[in-house]
Amino acid sequence: MSEYHIPVLLNESISALINDPSGLYIDATFGGGGHTAEILSRLHGKGRVLAFDRDIDALANRPDDPRLILVHNNFRFVHNYVRYHAHVDGTPELADGILADLGVSSHQFDTAERGFSFRYDAPLDMRMNTQSGLTAADLVNTYEAEDLERILRLYGEVDNPRKMTRLIVTARQLRKIETTAQLDEILAPCLPKYAEHKVLAKVYQALRIEVNQEMKSLELFLEGAAKSLREGGRLVVITYHSLEDRMVKNFIKTGSVEGELQKDMYGRVDAPLKAVNRKPIVPREEEIAFNTRARSAKLRVAERVSPENR
Repeated sequence: MSEYHIPVLLNESISALINDPSGLYIDATFGGGGHTAEILSRLHGKGRVLAFDRDIDALANRPDDPRLILVHNNFRFVHNYVRYHAHVDGTPELADGILADLGVSSHQFDTAERGFSFRYDAPLDMRMNTQSGLTAADLVNTYEAEDLERILRLYGEVDNPRKMTRLIVTARQLRKIETTAQLDEILAPCLPKYAEHKVLAKVYQALRIEVNQEMKSLELFLEGAAKSLREGGRLVVITYHSLEDRMVKNFIKTGSVEGELQKDMYGRVDAPLKAVNRKPIVPREEEIAFNTRARSAKLRVAERVSPENR
């Protein structure tokens, strides 16, 4: 089994998730399998887990448990697979709970050749699914200047996206940008003393989000999750940065990641979920002390409600 992070808010998330130990639960971000293992430990009878991960490395963490169905695909397709397995394997047509632990695993960060971290001189890849799609190198070498600037501003929230973009565009005209070390050197004039790593972390976050289309995947996941839950079923989401947390909060409140209240043809509010916790649950100081990944974590819990209760 490959090394993955310690699950954040493990007890809090699983306790909020499970309301029927014999039900169907979905772990939308399998990773090291920590959350799935905890779910399985609390199930009995006909209880089952349907788990997703687009990173093929995660498949090596699959436990030998017949109650688990592990899907190598993006969690944006959650509703498709719930319907498929209801037809093929006889699982319930709707889930009792869905969990998503967003962000990047420590395994992905710590595997140098994946190119997720500026700590290593490695190819600029950053793909969560290494078998498909655009790499970060493709992005920095081919995107138009205005698109690069938009990504850095929107997804990285950096202070000087225009200057960074000019440096990248100038550098790629002389030589193709292929490694993390090259990118770090190119951006050096924009890195303030004593805060280089903090700024680089924002840049790498922006590129990673664009490469993996994380915001669009999250939007489609939330829509699919709402369709896949039975009434009273729980959606539990752990977020790590403001962009994804805002989307989750908006969707729970309004049924739209933009925060625009959705209404049906009769003018009735059409938000399928209702928040269980008014404020997000955050890790205790003891957890943060031994798990740095928990530092920025927020846990949001929502329940699927019937149309008449919206």
